Amino acid sequence: MSTIDQTAVDQTTIDWAARARDLAIDGRAVIDGRRLDAADGATLAVTSPGSLAHLTDLAAGTAQDVDAAVDHARRVFEAGTWSRIGAAERGKALIRLADLMMANLEELALLETLDSGKPIAQTLTVDVPGAAETFRWYGELADKRYDEIPATPPGSTALVRRVPLGVVGAITPWNYPLEIAAWKLAPALASGNSVVHKPATETSLTALRLADLALEAGIPAGVLNVVPGRGSTVGSRIARHPGIDVLAFTGSTAVAKQLMVDAGSSNMKRVALEAGGKSSNVVFADADLALAAEKAAFGAFYNQGQVCSANSRILVERAAHDEFVALLAAASRAYEPSDPLAGEPGNGSLISRAHADEVGVAIAQAAADGELVRGGERVTITGSDAYLRPAIVTGLGADHDLHRVEVFGPLVAVLPFESEQDAVRLANATDYGLAASLWTNDLGRAHRVSEALVAGTVSVNTVDALGLTTPFGGFKQSGFGRDLSRHALDNYTDWKTTWFQHG
Repeated sequence: MSTIDQTAVDQTTIDWAARARDLAIDGRAVIDGRRLDAADGATLAVTSPGSLAHLTDLAAGTAQDVDAAVDHARRVFEAGTWSRIGAAERGKALIRLADLMMANLEELALLETLDSGKPIAQTLTVDVPGAAETFRWYGELADKRYDEIPATPPGSTALVRRVPLGVVGAITPWNYPLEIAAWKLAPALASGNSVVHKPATETSLTALRLADLALEAGIPAGVLNVVPGRGSTVGSRIARHPGIDVLAFTGSTAVAKQLMVDAGSSNMKRVALEAGGKSSNVVFADADLALAAEKAAFGAFYNQGQVCSANSRILVERAAHDEFVALLAAASRAYEPSDPLAGEPGNGSLISRAHADEVGVAIAQAAADGELVRGGERVTITGSDAYLRPAIVTGLGADHDLHRVEVFGPLVAVLPFESEQDAVRLANATDYGLAASLWTNDLGRAHRVSEALVAGTVSVNTVDALGLTTPFGGFKQSGFGRDLSRHALDNYTDWKTTWFQHG
């Protein structure tokens, strides 16, 4: 995750609540460069989970709106005003967009905080700068890919080129609304595609504002369209639309499976899916336990535990188990909930009261079946009870639901293991394979265990490591395809061979 110099924006001197009251928010869709109501005029009320305050009314997009967006995206793609202008020019536009995002940093950060409940201190220094840096990185990469001229028989020449696929449908989640949108949109746009983006219903506001800024950056109308609305309407139509060539998705495994069915039963569009996770954090007794516990708290509780790669299963060598749990309990205090607009450290709210209810049920069940070491209490802040203290549970069997089911909240289970082989077996005993972490000072063991762990990313002596230069995605029911790095371009392009016979 990218950060900026926190002295550049001293959030403690800003009255963010007053800014929020004065903020003008437009919830209409962006189709062909225009702000539009839904075709039938329907709206959805947008409520801030951190305060339960009404923010705006969001256009409840329809299948007709998706059809219009796809038609415009196809038209501009075939016209070539973006797809054929040259990679360097596309890259410059994406860099201008990144600059505009940073110029509007405070507005975007405030929108993200109000919409998602994230602390303003994080959206200012992590979410918005990280998204802007993603657009900048792919803008700089755009003209640095090379095609091929392979060996062919005398009298012939073959050009093998990466070409954009056409219209991309992107469906993105509510836990990192702007950042994960950037992970999809930046490589898709850099490659020359047009996009129809459906952000999560809960968190559509920064995606809509991003589309405004894209137009200001010089990206032609119709290239980036944003259609908010329900997944059952907008998402389903995108998945089944015969005019969409690629579907990029981040969200739950259950929805990912349905999207595969929809894509296959319509026009067999390509899909790139980053789905659920139940990531393990394996801690051996020879590790730096204090550092491991500090990072484990981050890996389990950051963003209120609403992270697809959250290390929500901690496996600790038995000899170090009790010491580690005590250290983890102390480290978890850094993630106590607080007012998201106060500019203070700690966690914000969960995405909704309903989701807090679901996580609360999981905490209560885990506490009944094991031992609740600390946390789990519901907290009311600024009129909302969508806050939970981070919870640590021990004493659950390896077959307990908490070791298998993605909770997506500030709840972690700690389980002892006996040996290296036991640790690998327990870590891999899940339907998912998105991420894993490993702590040891034994270099040989680090290599052996990281190789044996079935995960798209294994972080050794850290947690949840990712960056723009490394691919992110999973194995098993965590999906396929990769976000980030040069490899993300593979989701939105394919090889085209042109053979010239000239002798």
